Amino acid sequence: MRLIKNKIEHGGSGTVTLCPEEPEDMWHAYNLIRPGDLLRASAIRRVTTTHDTGTTTSSRVHLTLEIRVKSLDFDPQSSQLHVGGTIVNETPHTKVGQHHTLDLELNRNFTLEKEIGANGEGVGWDSIAVQMLQDAVDESGKRRAEAVAVVMQEGLAHICFIGQYQTVLKQKVEMSVPRKRQGGGGGDHDKGMAKFYQVTLDTLLRQMEFNTSATSLTSNEPVKPVLLASPGFVAAGFQKYIQSVASATTPALRRLLPSIVVVHSASGYLHSLAEVLQSPAVKTILADTKYARETKLMDDFLGHLRKETNKAIYGPREVESAVDQGAVGRGGGVLIISNRLFRSQDVAERKRWVSLVDRVRDTEGGEVRVLSSDHESGRRLDGLGGVAALCTFPVVEEDFESDGEPAEAS
Repeated sequence: MRLIKNKIEHGGSGTVTLCPEEPEDMWHAYNLIRPGDLLRASAIRRVTTTHDTGTTTSSRVHLTLEIRVKSLDFDPQSSQLHVGGTIVNETPHTKVGQHHTLDLELNRNFTLEKEIGANGEGVGWDSIAVQMLQDAVDESGKRRAEAVAVVMQEGLAHICFIGQYQTVLKQKVEMSVPRKRQGGGGGDHDKGMAKFYQVTLDTLLRQMEFNTSATSLTSNEPVKPVLLASPGFVAAGFQKYIQSVASATTPALRRLLPSIVVVHSASGYLHSLAEVLQSPAVKTILADTKYARETKLMDDFLGHLRKETNKAIYGPREVESAVDQGAVGRGGGVLIISNRLFRSQDVAERKRWVSLVDRVRDTEGGEVRVLSSDHESGRRLDGLGGVAALCTFPVVEEDFESDGEPAEAS
């Protein structure tokens, strides 16, 4: 994401103009924009004109519209972001209060304004919003996939990109492959598998934007790890197919070969990706990535939880109590929180979590790790209530009342 203009004050109102340059930038925009914000971007609106003769004509008009955001619709697979709201600037073709949906596009600027009203409504550019903005425009961060995974079985393949902040299914390949005949030849089956491998490889290279021309041989850009996973020998067969294609017809593919790793999965369906990413071989390959660091953090947390050391706490009230006791501070305290909590449309709820983050990081001196709910580690955290903590010392457990029900007397 390219920063065009910055007119914000930490903790206050202000505007920022951004230009999304890569698909993952739309994910950042989705997390930055929230209901109540003002969003200004180019738009196309259909306008109907009535002539003196009574006839009407319809045309599409390019406009620059500003809306008060009401809703967001993000498609991670296509990286498309649609933002709906009410128009706040009048034009010759629109009126204030009309509804419109802005479709944010790559390489087109948009301006985002966050406000804090006179009565304190709105959150403005709080510490979390500022951090999200910094992550979005960080030039040192690698925006492309940290790894590519192909989870497959006979006739089925899921091509996934594992990015810094999300894991996205880019393409699904599905074909009918004839079964092997018992006691007979496997010619039809072998031909079917060869065709399946060919289509899968073509799709993989297209999604990776891998240049198979001779010029790609001299490219200095490193090839990301490519994980091939399947039950049985399907993934290994696909690797051999890529090797044969690389040696016979496309020498440029040789750059891809050293990055290929074959691992086992229970099936070729998408849910098996979590199993693949937990395998020791894959953890070693991805050891230096943001994804691996988040995964290791959750593994460490769950390890403490199993040992019942009382140093691993999860759940909103439980974590807040641990912070109150000073257990999530200097000397190893870590607050682990899901970015999903900051997308809450309830202003008070968002302020609750921003306040907790600021308290741990600035007052208590502890570490704060915000996990992406679009990664497997973040989804594990969401299953624990979206917030957890590693404490510097065992905390005193308190009896919390369940929602709407009094605690039972002992």
